[in-house]
Amino acid sequence: MSARTHPRPHPATPGGVDIRLPWWALALPALAFVALLALILNPSDAHAASSAPAITHLFERAQQLLAR
Repeated sequence: MSARTHPRPHPATPGGVDIRLPWWALALPALAFVALLALILNPSDAHAASSAPAITHLFERAQQLLAR
């Protein structure tokens, strides 16, 4: 005896998937990134003084990595 197959209730759409994220799903990672960046660039925690600001050094390193 063969079993009956049930047809799909809705046919699959060939278009893209519609996904909506809540506002905090984008805000929290951005806030965490800014907080960690502020911790890295905080000059009061520096052990050695340098003539160039830390943000300039960070951008120079990013530019060197992208140029490779």
